[in-house]
Amino acid sequence: MLGLLTGPSLLGGGVSTVTVTVGGTGGGVQTVTRTVTVTTGTQTSVQLAGDIEVDGSSTVYPLTEAAAEQFMNIHKGVTISVGISGTGGGFKRFVIGETDINDASRPILRAEAETAAKNGVEWIEVPVAIDALVVVVHPSNNWVDCITISELRAIWRPDSTVKLWSDIRPEWPNQPIKLYGPGPDSGTFDYFTERVVGKSKASRTDYVASEDDNVLVAGVESDRLSLGYFGFSYFAENKDRIKVLKVKDDLAGGECVEPSDETARTFTYPLARPLFIYVNKKSWDTKPHLREFVIYYVENGAMLAHKVAYTPFLDHYYKKAAALLRAGITDGLYELTNLKNKNAGPH
Repeated sequence: MLGLLTGPSLLGGGVSTVTVTVGGTGGGVQTVTRTVTVTTGTQTSVQLAGDIEVDGSSTVYPLTEAAAEQFMNIHKGVTISVGISGTGGGFKRFVIGETDINDASRPILRAEAETAAKNGVEWIEVPVAIDALVVVVHPSNNWVDCITISELRAIWRPDSTVKLWSDIRPEWPNQPIKLYGPGPDSGTFDYFTERVVGKSKASRTDYVASEDDNVLVAGVESDRLSLGYFGFSYFAENKDRIKVLKVKDDLAGGECVEPSDETARTFTYPLARPLFIYVNKKSWDTKPHLREFVIYYVENGAMLAHKVAYTPFLDHYYKKAAALLRAGITDGLYELTNLKNKNAGPH
């Protein structure tokens, strides 16, 4: 479906040769060479106007909201609505053509892709940043600084018998553990259950669940015995109100690792994952203002990621991806991130 993009520098204007390697049928590989005119970092002189409807992940929401606000400041005739239904909730609308863009904290699932195909909805997958999903506790919690993947699995698996903090480690308080996490329509829920529990959507249900991460922050902050998980951006906004834990992938022989730009970018932090937007191909083809918004989003991706406390990909990704989108090449962007064979979620 997606391919490897190589070739001369795509920076700056002019004519560049781009070699696109696309997976062929029957397991073969087909190499296609195209010559495209690449212009980057330019603003359209056309007066843009129209609506764009975005829904989906609360994790990606701060990033898309920042992009939308800046774009609408430049293009006063464009209105961008950004909703929060969770990745899965957003895809339910996206695959029937109700929305132009879906924010996603995990890749589109096979079943969602099949539903989209059945409804004639084609899409463009655009990686936008990296999130170091955080595990957090109340700021007064003084008994845990690092937690292992095995302990998280014991806490969150559907048949978990963990009721007290002391059920995890005997030296911890003999008091109830209060859990906060995303609801089942959340991509963070899908990613966490697959990465930690070992099966997507497999989770205990006796916890406070919400697709709105602000609700989870408020819950963890208000409960001394709490433990929760959500996207890094919501921790960064509330550092004084909650405490983040290091995470140790004991199953892989790892050490305790703190979530940070460096550990997220290198995927040494066990819960690092890519974030995406999915663009309706029909909207891309028929709405010039949407095309310009998506290209603007990608061209400014590193700055936007820093602004909302996510980790950007390396600069070359944004420059090449924006140049290819502007040239009308919409496949192969994921491969530009060089995430292949890393723990980046199902793909």
